[in-house]
Amino acid sequence: MTTATLEHLREWIGRSEVRTETLAAEPVHALAATFDLDGETLVRQPLPPLWHWLYFLPRAPQHTLGQDGHPALGGFLPPVPLPRRMWAGGELEFKRGLHVGDTVTKTSTITDVQHKSGRTGELWFVTVDHVYSVAGEIALSERHDIVYRAMPERGQPQPPRPRLLQVAQFGRALQADPVLLFRFSALTFNGHRIHYDLDYVRDVEGYPGLIVHGPLQAMLTLELLRHERPDARVARFGFRGLAPLFHQDTVTVGGMDDPESPGKVLLWTGDGAGGQAMAAWAEVDS
Repeated sequence: MTTATLEHLREWIGRSEVRTETLAAEPVHALAATFDLDGETLVRQPLPPLWHWLYFLPRAPQHTLGQDGHPALGGFLPPVPLPRRMWAGGELEFKRGLHVGDTVTKTSTITDVQHKSGRTGELWFVTVDHVYSVAGEIALSERHDIVYRAMPERGQPQPPRPRLLQVAQFGRALQADPVLLFRFSALTFNGHRIHYDLDYVRDVEGYPGLIVHGPLQAMLTLELLRHERPDARVARFGFRGLAPLFHQDTVTVGGMDDPESPGKVLLWTGDGAGGQAMAAWAEVDS
């Protein structure tokens, strides 16, 4: 990495794009079916937290996609010189509910580009802020952190997941099988091949299995909280990916009240062997 490369990519800071969309009912019905929920009830209520990810989907033409199935970089997102692209995490503030039928304007702005060197090698981070408004009033704001890294050397072993130290007050386990991953990719119009193309993910990216989407894991944590605390309103939510989960893993989702912060719930995903994949938290109003 050269200073000139960093300076060039930081020229993308401040770039914005604006889209307006009326929230339709069908995506809610489809995700409800995927999660074994009652869509007829959900379309009459405010969208559950994070379900806005069903809207404002990418519309890149097929000929502009890269080998990995993602839109090629260099348009809205800067042309980072590393191929492996993942959600690193994010933070959201929910100010008012979104409803099916709302006409929503989403403004996305690139706010930072950083280069770092970690124990796993060179890393690039791109931060994008999203603001969702209805009739000029902000409904929610979101910070989206994207990480880019180099492809592994052939035969390089997958590093172990960090150990999960918390003890769950409530939780569930599920199998994120290829059908679930495919349906979630389709619902979010996510062409990234790591979620559905087993030959690609093994032979090109060097992972042992299909990768469970970061957004899917984040949604599962808040769906668990919504199931356990149906009267709690999520005011803020943050999450950070620690290690990938694969389709052959038993996905565990857990939560506990933060003993040091009233009104805050610690949430996470992990595997059946005690490893942790995602760390998350939610601030709730009872």
